[in-house]
Amino acid sequence: MANQAQQGMMMSDQERALCAARSNHVDYAARDAMHYLGNYERIIPANLTRMMENAHDWEHLPFVHASSFAGIDCLDQGPWGWRARLHLPQDKGGGTQLLDLIADNERHYWVSTVFYGMGEGMEIHTQASQHDDQHIKVDVGFYLPEAPPNDEMAAMVLSYMQSQYATLYDEDAALMQGRQAALDARKKRSAHKDELTKICLGPLSDFATDKAYHLETPNGAVVLRHVDGHWTVHDAVCPHMLGPLEGDCLKDGVLTCPWHGYRFDVESGKNLDGKCGGLRQYWRVEVKGNELQLISGR
Repeated sequence: MANQAQQGMMMSDQERALCAARSNHVDYAARDAMHYLGNYERIIPANLTRMMENAHDWEHLPFVHASSFAGIDCLDQGPWGWRARLHLPQDKGGGTQLLDLIADNERHYWVSTVFYGMGEGMEIHTQASQHDDQHIKVDVGFYLPEAPPNDEMAAMVLSYMQSQYATLYDEDAALMQGRQAALDARKKRSAHKDELTKICLGPLSDFATDKAYHLETPNGAVVLRHVDGHWTVHDAVCPHMLGPLEGDCLKDGVLTCPWHGYRFDVESGKNLDGKCGGLRQYWRVEVKGNELQLISGR
């Protein structure tokens, strides 16, 4: 992760001035002076910890929400939230926006504001709250600097924002559930460092070379693949935030996490971006006669 000084070098003088003028605190009084357009409510199968983690996670936007964001450059971040340059997809007009997300972490409240570019001045206020033991509720309010010129325009803008947030939360809910499931699995996993040295997988004829196989082991889930003429195995989750490294995430020998785009060499497990540690290398694959086996240690 680049530090703030390195991030600042990415900014133009105009962007630097615009960012410097922004506050890192939620201004509730300013919200009350804006035009309230309407809201979007949603019950989500997640908890407040995952929700606030998701709000602070700017990196996932162009990967989990590829239809809404083509790219992102983080300009500043901290416990208060983050500030970034967003790149919009061509089918949404292209171009860039400057946006920040300012969080009131204790209240599980955050504000996303476009402060330069298309939609400039719009504020999106989100309150998350506990709904029941398994679900949270989000109430997303849309605020404009001024009221739209007529009711038809107001209805059109509100409908667009509600549809946009329905899509975003469809995608975010899947991410949050996946991360919680991975955390739960890691917590339950026993520490079998030296107890198990071999797992017999079965005859070679049971495994197609064009498929990836999810395997549960005492040391966590792994994926078995046939790569460049031989069988190999790799960790099933990304070490960054436990994103899934399964299915079609492999191309040209490189695994790409669908949540944040982190890349790993499928053979060595090395992270190719220099952003996090490599994949765990507990197991290797051996062919014994006509049988596939996992052997502990590389």
